[in-house]
Amino acid sequence: MQTRAKAAVLAVTALIVSGCATDMEGNRRMTETGAGALIGGATGAAIGALVTSKSAQGALIGAVGGAIAGGMVGSYMEQQRQDFVKALGAEIQSGMIRVEKLPNDQLLVGMTGATSFETDSDVIQAGFYSTLDKISTIVKRYGKTQLVINGHTDSVGSAAYNQQLSERRAAAVQNYLLADGVVLERLSARGYGESEPIASNDIPEGRRLNRRVDIIIIPITAS
Repeated sequence: MQTRAKAAVLAVTALIVSGCATDMEGNRRMTETGAGALIGGATGAAIGALVTSKSAQGALIGAVGGAIAGGMVGSYMEQQRQDFVKALGAEIQSGMIRVEKLPNDQLLVGMTGATSFETDSDVIQAGFYSTLDKISTIVKRYGKTQLVINGHTDSVGSAAYNQQLSERRAAAVQNYLLADGVVLERLSARGYGESEPIASNDIPEGRRLNRRVDIIIIPITAS
């Protein structure tokens, strides 16, 4: 998609996705992030099953055209991992992207804020569009998965501000994938602020690593 057209679609999609959400009291409210859109969110390898009710699980399975057969989950996710590694080889080598196996046949595709966003910005840099296009192409090819998009920051600035920034960045990636044709029901976005560093915030390199958006990819199964 051309840069101007992409930007326009992202702007419209952001308005649709971020229009409303349900807060803890069950009230409808406006939000920038669409946090918890459709299937909620969680973090790392302890995500577990995002869809808890049978009806919600059935709706998700219907949206993606059926679940992965139990005996095929491992090979399905491993082939997807290999495709990510192949398509994103240059980005992985440069440190822009990391692709990791997680427990329970889950995958992590992580991107650094230093490469995908300007400092203190939630606008995806145009130079990163091609990388996200590669990611969306693969996740559309392997459509029987849920994508949990988690935003993170370093510890510079207040915790409250960093929480909001992480939510906006996660939502920006979610909106991009939607604009690229990833099925809405597969996506959720959530921010964790500075609460889950993967490196020391005491050094510039550590802060660079902590400014990130992680996509956790979870197989959709019938159980």
